[in-house]
Amino acid sequence: MNDTSSLRAAALLGALAVGLGAFGAHGLTDQLTEAQLATYRTAVDYHFYHVLALLAVGFVRMRRQNVWLRRAAVLFVAGIVCFSGSLYLLSCRDLLGLGTGWRWLGPVTPVGGLFFILGWVALLFVRPRSARS
Repeated sequence: MNDTSSLRAAALLGALAVGLGAFGAHGLTDQLTEAQLATYRTAVDYHFYHVLALLAVGFVRMRRQNVWLRRAAVLFVAGIVCFSGSLYLLSCRDLLGLGTGWRWLGPVTPVGGLFFILGWVALLFVRPRSARS
């Protein structure tokens, strides 16, 4: 992932978050139970939070290259796909007719959460530029 790909991923995933959030608010309220809607909202919330984090990482990466910034970006994207993606599918499983065969998605959610955590931890290792004399 290069410096501009972080921004492009944030833009694409941000647009997707808006679309999925609007779809959930307007198209799913009569289709899902309250528990399923709560799960869907959690997916949208974490999706948005980490799009914003990815956006910030992308802007920093435009000014300087750092392997830990790249790793954080990749981990945030993986977290969005695994955490939010699995919650979207789990909350809409009945609506999509996926049945019980998709139970394997349940363990994917915490893996996505771990990716989010590791993305934030990766930012701990970003070093400031050394002062130039």
